[in-house]
Amino acid sequence: MEKVIFLDRDGTLNEEVNYLHRKEDLRLLPGVPEALKKLRDAGYKLVVITNQAGVARGYYNEEDVEELHRYMNGLLAEQGGQIDAFFYCPHHPEHGIGRYKKACHCRKPETGMFERAQELFDIDKEASWMIGDKLIDVEAGRRYGVSTALVGTGYGRAERQKAEEDKCAGDGGKLKAAAGNLRQEKCLYDIYAETLNEAADKILRREADGGGASGRWR
Repeated sequence: MEKVIFLDRDGTLNEEVNYLHRKEDLRLLPGVPEALKKLRDAGYKLVVITNQAGVARGYYNEEDVEELHRYMNGLLAEQGGQIDAFFYCPHHPEHGIGRYKKACHCRKPETGMFERAQELFDIDKEASWMIGDKLIDVEAGRRYGVSTALVGTGYGRAERQKAEEDKCAGDGGKLKAAAGNLRQEKCLYDIYAETLNEAADKILRREADGGGASGRWR
């Protein structure tokens, strides 16, 4: 079986740009190629899963997404951090145009893109991770059954604060009661890191220590 790092794209690998689709607007975040190389060298497959509602809204097309991914992977490959597969969701349930307006199974936090990755990789869920800068990334990873990391780049710091204000806390996947009501599991993540590089280091330390997904909110 193969261990996989699933990665959000915007705000996790590259600077957050409103509806990024032009390669000249792509800016990789500091340390990203190095982090990806560490993970590749440790035997992880790298898979990007990204919601691309700009396609649904008609701001750009699927060919633009695919061209950007080829360009991005070229930059990453130059530094040993190439991505093994990209998956994207072009739909939106409310703001889509034509065939792109649908409540699909691929848009995060749904797990359709993970399931598509299963067609390429024999995924070991217990050894795999989802890393992103939004709570929907975390929720998607948890729904699929992998460990999760929230990074502080992009929207990550604000998302972490939001989760803490909601009094969500991890306890082996259990929920904390708030005012007598159980909150949804979507706020929970296994580790927090300020950057992707820090997240990679934490994941590799856990692997070296033989640790699993215990000790959330670190």
